[in-house]
Amino acid sequence: MIKFKKKLLSSILIALSVSLFTPTKATVQAAEISQPNIVGKYAVTLDYDTGEIIYAKGIDEKAYPASTTKVMTSLLFAEHASKNDSFPYTADAKAQQPYTLNNSFGPIPVGEGMNANDLMKALLMFSANDAAAVIADGVAGSAEKFSVMMNDEVKKLGLKNTHFVTPNGLHNDDHYSTAYDLAVILQNAYKNPWVSETMALKDSDITVNGKKVLLENRNKELGIDGNIGGKTGFTTPAGRCLVSVYERNGRKIIGAVLNSQYDAKDEIVFNDMNKIIDYSYSVDKVPYIKAGTTIDTIPVEYKLFRWFGPTKKIDVPFVATENIDYYNNYVNEKETSKSINLNDMNAWQLASNPESAAVTVTQRAYVKDYPVKADIGTFTLIKANFLSYLGIIVLAIVVIVLILLIIRAINLRKRRRRRRNIF
Repeated sequence: MIKFKKKLLSSILIALSVSLFTPTKATVQAAEISQPNIVGKYAVTLDYDTGEIIYAKGIDEKAYPASTTKVMTSLLFAEHASKNDSFPYTADAKAQQPYTLNNSFGPIPVGEGMNANDLMKALLMFSANDAAAVIADGVAGSAEKFSVMMNDEVKKLGLKNTHFVTPNGLHNDDHYSTAYDLAVILQNAYKNPWVSETMALKDSDITVNGKKVLLENRNKELGIDGNIGGKTGFTTPAGRCLVSVYERNGRKIIGAVLNSQYDAKDEIVFNDMNKIIDYSYSVDKVPYIKAGTTIDTIPVEYKLFRWFGPTKKIDVPFVATENIDYYNNYVNEKETSKSINLNDMNAWQLASNPESAAVTVTQRAYVKDYPVKADIGTFTLIKANFLSYLGIIVLAIVVIVLILLIIRAINLRKRRRRRRNIF
């Protein structure tokens, strides 16, 4: 008996030790996916296909974009030129500050023809400020006119916190953007094959003054851990900036980091990007609305007699039939909205087909419909209008009785007349 008690006590102690000191799966997951701390002041990641915001840090704060501006320049260039076009090197290009092709591989004479594909490589790989000026002059006639095109494209993309002045991002107090806006610009620019193909080049030859020169991509992370493209940037007011596209297991994510630090080895901004990208690929969505939750109760119109009669309204609860999830960040918590879509159904139709409605969930640029169930049945409508139906039934009975009485009275008169005629 004593041995049995000792064994039982030992088993209990072991079980307690395991439960107290062995971390649960949920605890491990929580530790693994905690939001990273980065040096950059502003950062965001987006799902490339859906536009969902995954990671967010000051995403709408205005900042100087430096050479990440050139992503917008590449987008407009790809839309208004072809790879084999030729553009003259201009005086405005000659006047640009380094990095420039003229400074590194020149001098390039004003009027020298430059191949469009070489200009795209110089713009995105080498970040040549004079290449951006050649593009602006060639596409729009001047940098000022090109900035109008840039800002028109900003409006077209639905962005509200960006204003461009220069095609290359050299500092101007009135030239600004945000982490979110730049991520959306990259998302759209990358859809153009010319842009994405150029961003993917680690190095490539271009022709300058009739000579072949080798350009190396300034995106140090290209080809590492799924990095398939991006654009760097730096000015003293802007700090170190980076926008990138990643693809892992068939899924693309866009990242943007602004106002990070430019250290001696130029590692900090790339480490920032790696942290938020790794987080974005590992984090799961959390419930915004759980299945079985009443999402909203709204008044729905219907005719008293289904197809005719006075129009009435009844409050109908709508219940989520599946989990509605989102990425847990301050933007989604603040901005996510929902609205019931009745699909032109009235209350009678909903009672017959309660799963015919949907809830539209909006997370900034991401909009998705989810199924819901209307918590209403035919009996609910009948019950809500019981007195009306009862009154109508009573009235109908009274009318029928009156009609029958009138008919009876008419028949009695006819019989009396017949009797008089007989006698």
